[in-house]
Amino acid sequence: MSVNKDKRYLDYSSYIKKNFDQRVQKISINAGFTCPNLDGTKSRGGCSYCNNNTFNPFYCKPVKPVLTQIEEGISFFAQKYKTQKYLAYFQAFSNTYAETSHLEKLYHEALSHPQVIGLAISTRPDCIHPDNLELLTYLAKKYYISLEIGIESTFNPTLEAINRCHSFEETIHAFVLAKDRNLHLGGHLILGLPGENKDILLSHAEKINLLPIEILKIHHLQIVKHTMMAFQYKNDPDIFQLFGLEDYIDLVTDFISILRPDIILGRFTSESPAKYLIAPKWNGLKNYEITAMIDKALIHKNLWQGKNYLNAVAR
Repeated sequence: MSVNKDKRYLDYSSYIKKNFDQRVQKISINAGFTCPNLDGTKSRGGCSYCNNNTFNPFYCKPVKPVLTQIEEGISFFAQKYKTQKYLAYFQAFSNTYAETSHLEKLYHEALSHPQVIGLAISTRPDCIHPDNLELLTYLAKKYYISLEIGIESTFNPTLEAINRCHSFEETIHAFVLAKDRNLHLGGHLILGLPGENKDILLSHAEKINLLPIEILKIHHLQIVKHTMMAFQYKNDPDIFQLFGLEDYIDLVTDFISILRPDIILGRFTSESPAKYLIAPKWNGLKNYEITAMIDKALIHKNLWQGKNYLNAVAR
């Protein structure tokens, strides 16, 4: 059960409070990386759902030096919280997809800021290699280093359909390579991708339970502008079964009950800007409001993280 007695799962905020002696905020950075299925190495189309502009803050511009983005991010967050430390969040695209010497330069630049105590690095499974892992292992001797791997689905037909250009077996391999290095391993998962019914969605939890993962972020599928999915949704909307809010909450609570009880849950939803979001639109509810609904539903259904974990293992 969570260190937060008000939660029926291990929540990220409590994890941060437990591991740091003060408030810690992530500052997103766009360091100008690309991706192997954007630059032609694997594809040029990119993942069919992806538009990086939907989650990049206004100060994230790859033309700006990393330290400039950090300073502007600190100025933004300091308006609300006067005293805190920061994690430099290399978020846009695949942030281990470069020569190790270039990665070292960018990571060290971020860590040179006196208020930055570590890194959060978002990337793809096929962009994790022994050389960049050795660099992260070295940095982890002194700093908090979180490596966030885009899982998105554990179902290979889905990964092919959304143009991920890697398999779930490659995801497993990436986690195996990265484990036992003092890195805080995280994963991202999208619930509601085309072709995935409830049984498949809940089976994601069972497969993720087998990974050496510490933190999981999940969110519902959103159709956003300027993506291949936006084109597909306009021309053939029946291939999508987008969640209504109540159905999503019902799914997430069942998902949580199957999830291994020591996995920290980083988020349940993603909030795309209104100017980009096509569907679904849940009356403009904020992430924290939906989380509160999930908390209430867990109580109503008498569920908690790991309640059905052993049953899932036994299957």
